[in-house]
Amino acid sequence: MLFDPRDEALASPPAAPPAAPPPPPPLWRRWLRPRRVVALAGALLVLLVGWLAITAPLSRSLRPIAPPAVTLLAADGRMIARRGAITDQPVNVRRLPPYVGQAFVAIEDRRFYRHWGVDPQGIARAAWHNLRAGGVREGGSTITQQLAKLVFLKADRTMGRKARESLIAFWLEAWLSKDEILSRYLSDAYFGDNVYGLRAAARHYFDVPPERLSLGQAALLAGLMKAPSRLAPSGNLAGARARARLVLGAMVEAGFLSAARAAAVPPVRLRLRGGGPAPDGGWFADWVLPAARAEDEDPYAPRTIATTLDRRLQRAAERAARQAPAGLQVAMVAMRPDGRVVAMVGGRRYADSPFNRAVQARRQPGSTFKLFVYLAALRAGMTPDDHVEDTRLTLNGWSPVNADGRYRGSITLREAFARSSNVAAVRLTQQVGPQAVAQAARDLGVASPLAADASLALGTSGVTLLELTAAYASVAAKAYPVRPYGVPPPPQSWLERLRTRQHGFSGRETAMLRDLLSATVNRGTARGAALDRPVFGKTGTTQDNRDALFVGFADGLVLGVWVGRDDNQPMRGIAGGGLPARIWRDFMIDALGARPAGAPVPRDVDPDSGLDHILEQAGLSDLRIGDVGLHIGGDGIEIRPVRPDPPPPPEPRD
Repeated sequence: MLFDPRDEALASPPAAPPAAPPPPPPLWRRWLRPRRVVALAGALLVLLVGWLAITAPLSRSLRPIAPPAVTLLAADGRMIARRGAITDQPVNVRRLPPYVGQAFVAIEDRRFYRHWGVDPQGIARAAWHNLRAGGVREGGSTITQQLAKLVFLKADRTMGRKARESLIAFWLEAWLSKDEILSRYLSDAYFGDNVYGLRAAARHYFDVPPERLSLGQAALLAGLMKAPSRLAPSGNLAGARARARLVLGAMVEAGFLSAARAAAVPPVRLRLRGGGPAPDGGWFADWVLPAARAEDEDPYAPRTIATTLDRRLQRAAERAARQAPAGLQVAMVAMRPDGRVVAMVGGRRYADSPFNRAVQARRQPGSTFKLFVYLAALRAGMTPDDHVEDTRLTLNGWSPVNADGRYRGSITLREAFARSSNVAAVRLTQQVGPQAVAQAARDLGVASPLAADASLALGTSGVTLLELTAAYASVAAKAYPVRPYGVPPPPQSWLERLRTRQHGFSGRETAMLRDLLSATVNRGTARGAALDRPVFGKTGTTQDNRDALFVGFADGLVLGVWVGRDDNQPMRGIAGGGLPARIWRDFMIDALGARPAGAPVPRDVDPDSGLDHILEQAGLSDLRIGDVGLHIGGDGIEIRPVRPDPPPPPEPRD
């Protein structure tokens, strides 16, 4: 019988279907496999270490957390201001008497040498005490956490900040020894009176180095950590002494000190250094401070910086500024032609407003900007004797007008500048091009943004009084730009000298610019600034009398004066040729010993009386009391009736 495979297939049972593969494990179980857990932990550790290395570099804890004090001196060597914190070199706790570090550990972190940066026991104890007290009375932060907060974090009270503080504390404990952590903490801690660091505090309160602190002094300084501003012994000696007794008690409880020795510690006496409060230096000190801090020196050491301020001229500027009526602000900058700023006024009173209107405010300069218009015209080949049309003008629907409402036809550039003709300035700007005017301003040091259009001629782009005064100083110096400074700059490399070199005006340009500037004072809008010596300057008044300025120079002294309101409201009746010119003149009379133009010169009186000298110093030759006058003449003193003063002339217009 033959074999048929189909018969075997029919006789065999059917094959079972293949088994389904087992379901995959959940995602969380796959990630919990040992290798992946180790790899993930390693990656997180690397990221954490990288984050800590960037956000909490150990080197930062070696630098002061507050800028060190800078003492500013006037040109005569007298102190004008002290700014910044009182700091000193870091301390090394191993070089201090043992009880110094022990005092801080006993009162701040008794388990400091036994924890790893965060102390759960201390946190639990503080939480229990706060719960019983019904509020926050005690903190659980360790010294390591306090160092982390001082150096690397802000003082906000959030859970995120607390978590970062704990991470940084572990980081510090991993890389630094306990003595290094304590040393850096003591070097950065705040001790009140704007004093940072133990060395500065020991010298400030006791006039001793920290290596010579007594037990009582160390306890008092350690006690300040709770509330340094409130407990500073310079203002609360009783409170600081009471807190020091608590520190001594904590040292006894911690085993650092015997009860007998603690009881024998006498009350601490102070030996404050530095005397009374330093003068604030006002706006000038605020302005020069960044330059004074720029010098690369020891970051902990206090510095003494000489400045260019002339105290006599500063007092003269402040006296002259008092002429401004209530409600008006005054800004003044006085400098030498080489850029040395010798006086600065930034407002009515620094105590009321430290905002520096001479440096920080950009206001429209008005017609004082015409200096750059006429410089561009002179560069184009014109002269003060050339003519320009002082007639009505319309440009693209805009019609500039003269402040006095008068138009004089064809006049010389000299007369147009002296009378501050607006239409003439616009015509000149159109002739030479607004870009040439803007370039002239840039060459003379104006760095503020300028809109290079026809209205630029009328000073519609805001500038600071400081840069405007420096531009006029360029004419006095016969070189540009003049860079104003309050701290003498350090020696420059040849490359820096090449980059900052000045350019000289030609003799022709200097003579013609001074011709124009003197014409303004002698017969133009600035007659109120005239003195008994050559004066060069320009008035400026903006639309609706919102700003009034006079900038000029005489006898090697350049002064810019601005008067206005902070709210930019109009000043009725105030123009550049009026109040600003009088402030300028009075400052120059005080600063230079000058007299107003045309003022009679005092003559000799009885030499034995000394009255001639007194009147000469006062700039008087006629003294009037009511209707009786005291006249100083060649034959002596004469009393005569006097006529009442005529009404004052109208305020000059710009």
